[in-house]
Amino acid sequence: MNPRLAQLHPYPFQRLAALLAGAEPPSELPHISLAMGEPKHPAPQLVKDALCANLAGLSGYPATQGTPALRQACADWAERRYGVALDPARQVLPVNGSREALFALTQCLIDASGGDKPVVISPNPFYQIYEGAALLAGAEPYYLNCEAARRFQPDWDSVPDTVWRRAQLVIVCSPGNPTGAVMGLADWDKLFALSDRYGFVIASDECYSEIYFDQPPLGGLSAARALGRGLDRLVMLTSLSKRSNVPGMRSGFVAGDAAILEKFLLYRTYHGSAMSLTVQAASIAAWNDEAHVESNRAAYAAKFAAVLPLLAPVLDVAMPDAGFYLWAKVPDGDDVGFARALFEQQHVTVLPGSYLARDAHGGNPGRGYIRIALVAEPAECLAAARRMAAFCRSRQPASSA
Repeated sequence: MNPRLAQLHPYPFQRLAALLAGAEPPSELPHISLAMGEPKHPAPQLVKDALCANLAGLSGYPATQGTPALRQACADWAERRYGVALDPARQVLPVNGSREALFALTQCLIDASGGDKPVVISPNPFYQIYEGAALLAGAEPYYLNCEAARRFQPDWDSVPDTVWRRAQLVIVCSPGNPTGAVMGLADWDKLFALSDRYGFVIASDECYSEIYFDQPPLGGLSAARALGRGLDRLVMLTSLSKRSNVPGMRSGFVAGDAAILEKFLLYRTYHGSAMSLTVQAASIAAWNDEAHVESNRAAYAAKFAAVLPLLAPVLDVAMPDAGFYLWAKVPDGDDVGFARALFEQQHVTVLPGSYLARDAHGGNPGRGYIRIALVAEPAECLAAARRMAAFCRSRQPASSA
């Protein structure tokens, strides 16, 4: 067996299951899970129609590069969304969701054959695929703590020169999971300058980019355009899962540096990662339509508007920049104990923030927080918020007479 498998950590939901094992929540309260970031809104009818109309595609082997029509639809969407003109033949590559692509891209990029161990830099807290991909590629993960004092953004200036010199890949997540924070243009400018100096690739995970409440979040492609630079050493990854409520389709695309995508296509040809022609047809329908995305965005905004007034008086929590998570600070700092007790007393599941982070640079930046995924139907989210508010009030010390 690959000895690097032994370095992998249990997934957050494995740890959550172990935490809640043996708990006996009140049976009269139906279970509400706000732990997993799995979209629950209905899939768009136009996507279902496209799937059914193209079932003949199941009879053919798809090309790894995808059909020209799909690549063009992705490029057209990127131009509408980011104002960037992409070559659909060289700068766009369909993938089976951003998670699969993040892992595979890391395997493709990392060169562990030299004397110094390569480094993959990622935010902390983070999506655990970043870490697992780095470890299995033979790289050393370097965790950049994202804390409230810095708008939940990484502090690029805190990274030692010795680390930058070994860095081969920097993964950013904007809007962030779990914080919902969005990188500003100054953050991008600094990161691009570091990439120019040290030569690392930037992988920009933007799978939450279309769930926002005011202005569209700045992305890597639009930041490069605004700064008057090309797409050298930049790869953006996006997905239909959250945007279009079709996580089961496993459909997204990567875009950016043509030289990197040329090698990534070669890797994927051997990896066996081609997207079904049926799914490609449905993906074209999704990328070409914005009406369902606007409706989806409005549905999330309505849930935040209903839930936040109930939770803000009892938890340190605020509206995120984007995404569908609330990143809430618990009163006593014990996120694990809070999650266990909430489940035991109110039959509501949330994810301890410390499960999404690693101890680094003197602390775990997820400790003391919980991640609340507002993915369920509005009535469930509202019921969960009421139970959470009651739970928090029950833990408050009685005021002295």
